[in-house]
Amino acid sequence: MKKLSLLSVFATALFLASCVKDSYRKTTTYRYLIPVYKTMAEVRANIKSNTPRSLEYPGKIYVRGNYIFLNEINRGIHIIDNSNPSKPRNVAFINIPGNLDIAVKGNSLYADLYTDLVTLDISDPMHVAVTKITDKVFVPRFYSPTFIQDSTKVIVDWVARDTTIVETAQLDSWLKSSNVLMIAGGGPFMSATAAPATGVGGSMARFAITNQNLYTVGTDNLRVFDISSAANPVQVYNKYIGWSIETIYPFQDKLFIGSMTGMFIYSLSNPINPTYEGQFTHATRCDPVVADNQYAFVTLRSGTRCQGFSDELDVVNVSNLNYPSLVKVYPMTNPYGVGKDGNKLFICDGKAGLKIFDASNVYDLKLIKVFPNMDAYDVIPLNGLAMVVSKDGLYQFDYSSSNIKFLSKLNIVK
Repeated sequence: MKKLSLLSVFATALFLASCVKDSYRKTTTYRYLIPVYKTMAEVRANIKSNTPRSLEYPGKIYVRGNYIFLNEINRGIHIIDNSNPSKPRNVAFINIPGNLDIAVKGNSLYADLYTDLVTLDISDPMHVAVTKITDKVFVPRFYSPTFIQDSTKVIVDWVARDTTIVETAQLDSWLKSSNVLMIAGGGPFMSATAAPATGVGGSMARFAITNQNLYTVGTDNLRVFDISSAANPVQVYNKYIGWSIETIYPFQDKLFIGSMTGMFIYSLSNPINPTYEGQFTHATRCDPVVADNQYAFVTLRSGTRCQGFSDELDVVNVSNLNYPSLVKVYPMTNPYGVGKDGNKLFICDGKAGLKIFDASNVYDLKLIKVFPNMDAYDVIPLNGLAMVVSKDGLYQFDYSSSNIKFLSKLNIVK
């Protein structure tokens, strides 16, 4: 059954509640979600390396040295020992409710816990420890008027229940009085969505590190944290930059920021005060981006909240930052994450799988390999090893030669 975001299912529930007439007498069974709460003190006490857990709803990915840090949507971070990419080992799990994003500098890992920024010492991944929690630096999340995160309690999970409704009046009063979210099926709460010292993140990331600063984007703002003392991040900048901001990608002295309406380019000539340089505008669609010295590669997809009706890869010339220009459009199925290493371009094209292109000539991309039997979401290509997050697991591929081959898969268990 198709999975829906919490906001969309809640809106659907309100629609049902407002449109059903008193004459309605049909018996209907609904599935709903009940939140599971813990106190903030309980949550913070358990932010450490715990027993590994199976992958269920993997999200964003970050690579540092021989370790992969893989987000479990709204639940925490899997620690995967990738010393042997053919046999990765899921070795620990960090419980961080509300977590969606990850970044690493040296031995410090940064993660969001709903509105808070958590800083962890990962010098020993099997014994991760909190070094700092910065309170209330991110925008609160509202799953509905009933479920609001506050300073004393945190939603750590959702429990699915079924109920049968007969009378319209009963349905109306039950929806209004019950502490539930209606759903149309699927799993618990989906989101409303040699390595360098800073590690490497995917194109779907909302956290990025360049030199001594951590950059984060919210739905409409850009924040900068000074991490010259890695264990003690300090916010030094917070500015409104637009609406429906989605992703951030650092390259050299620039930030490429993806939104539902376009790609924004910011200069880091002053690292703690990024300045707007230019913008490439497109129709309303979701917008991950990666870039190199001359070109940005932007994937646009339709469906869900992204609206729009086109699915494509846009190649944009960014040699003049003030006036980015479209080079060429390549049709895709429903693209998400994108990655680039040398002349190899990797596209996570949703249900069409992972596509790998020769991008030596951006005017004529050559498809060199497709791995079709996966619903690909994000990819990190690094030194001949491609790590791909898919709806059914974490895949790894060796692309160090012309014979690109599958190496391993960590399966999802639901």
